[in-house]
Amino acid sequence: MSQLIGDNPCRPRHFRPAPCGPAPTEGPAKDALEISHTRLLIAGALFVLAFMTIAARLIEVGGFKSADLHIARLHPAAKPDIARADIVDRNGTLLATTLDVPSLFANPKQVQDKRGTAHALAAILPETSEAELYARLTSDKSFVWLGRQLTPRQEYAVNQLGIPGLDFATEGKRVYPKGNLAAHVVGYSGIDNNGLAGIERGLDDTLKMQTGPVQLSIDARLQYILRSETARQMAQFEAQAATGLIMDVHTGEVLALVSLPDFDLNAAGSAKPEAMFDRATLGVYEVGSIFKIFNTAMALDAHTATLASRYDATKPIEIAGFTIHDDHPLKRWLSVPEIFEYSSNIGAAKMAAEAGTERQRDMLGRLGLLHAPSFELPELGVPMIPRPWLPISTMTVAFGHGISVSLLQVASATSAAINGGMLYPPTILKRPDGVPVQGQRVLSPQTSTDMRKLLRLVVEDGTGKYADAPGYVVGGKTGTAEKAENGRYATHALMSSFVGAFPMNDPRYVVIVMLDEPKPHPGASATGGMVAAPAVARIIERMAPIVGIQPVDENSPEIRRSLMVGSPSPQGRKLAAN
Repeated sequence: MSQLIGDNPCRPRHFRPAPCGPAPTEGPAKDALEISHTRLLIAGALFVLAFMTIAARLIEVGGFKSADLHIARLHPAAKPDIARADIVDRNGTLLATTLDVPSLFANPKQVQDKRGTAHALAAILPETSEAELYARLTSDKSFVWLGRQLTPRQEYAVNQLGIPGLDFATEGKRVYPKGNLAAHVVGYSGIDNNGLAGIERGLDDTLKMQTGPVQLSIDARLQYILRSETARQMAQFEAQAATGLIMDVHTGEVLALVSLPDFDLNAAGSAKPEAMFDRATLGVYEVGSIFKIFNTAMALDAHTATLASRYDATKPIEIAGFTIHDDHPLKRWLSVPEIFEYSSNIGAAKMAAEAGTERQRDMLGRLGLLHAPSFELPELGVPMIPRPWLPISTMTVAFGHGISVSLLQVASATSAAINGGMLYPPTILKRPDGVPVQGQRVLSPQTSTDMRKLLRLVVEDGTGKYADAPGYVVGGKTGTAEKAENGRYATHALMSSFVGAFPMNDPRYVVIVMLDEPKPHPGASATGGMVAAPAVARIIERMAPIVGIQPVDENSPEIRRSLMVGSPSPQGRKLAAN
């Protein structure tokens, strides 16, 4: 029995007997084993792929970004800057972008010949003295900047030195392809890419976070026209400075903004203070008779006057020890259209006095002329208003004396006076196409219609004749104000301006130009009608084809009827007719 058990071919010796049967070389058991092997192979392949991905990433970080990580370990401030978003005009023209440039740093502990190194680098980096470089190289720090935002030639020259301890970091340098074209609009940023002026400062956080470009409302083509014509007039009349602005009256978008003198944004560090001052938004001025636009609109809207109303302008007004007179007195009663056409200070003052101080302040407040505007540029001036607002203040404010505002405010308020009576917040950013702009009604449509007629009258027969651009139905108002010096007005120092709009039968744009202390020429005084109005005419003629406005027959019955103003003057002349 034991022999049989021991010799049993179905089991090994010393093992418990098991049922006798064939070896598991086929069937379900084999299939299960093969499935397990396959799963193990797949899992292994996935682990290998994962490790390969991690390894590739480590190689990238270690190989391609080792310099950045090394710099970051040495000094957190040396980390590459986050790129700022591009700035473009309303048509996509590039105004500001960021380029990668090399900056030179050193670990002073690794630089052996510090004096020799300082001497060699001083020849390559002329903006930094040898003494300053030596002082940095002898510091006990492990990281020092030696030169920021180098040119390719400078980078090559440093590499040719082959000095251990010197290295480069890649930084972002702000570049302005249009130079000084829109200097006060675009602004500039510092060496560490923080906005310091203009939209660069006003939208600093947006430019740091936004990936796509920031689109401005300005049109580079109109900006060029405005700048060239303003500069031409500034040079011709030897003015100290000049400024101008173009605005869309139905959206409040600023299409062009110029302040002269200006500067190249790529060399902002060397610009003079007077060139960096934004005269269009930061400067506030007495704009003279341009304020008669708002005074007349106030009287018409309050129904204290109509276009048929007449006021005694036979003699100057004596009030509180001051005399209000007309530059070219007619010495007779004047209708409202005549007061506006001939720019009568006496008539405007009497209109304001009749309406009263409260109505005047309320209207100027609604037009946004008594407080700083909400605007994306940080350079904003605060209006200077009478304190206290005396009866004489009411009279002088009527013709633009005793109150100072910015050109941005003038353009915005003028737009409201002619666009149907709606005040739209001014903006330097392009508004989305097809999205209605939310405005505030500040004048009745009828008042706005009357103001269009009066503004056209000034260009056809009044003080603004030199602003006429045939075919474009231009309207506008002159402004000439004496500058205050040592608490008194200086008759030899004028702020001369003209605000124009077109086409007056269907207003689209406001154009304003101002010159600071223009010099009179033989046959040409330094008034707004002489020095600023011609520039506005040329600007309109050049920009109209670009913005799609075709010339029309200004004498067509339809246009004449829409802009005709009847005047009950003693001569019975119909102003703006025929």
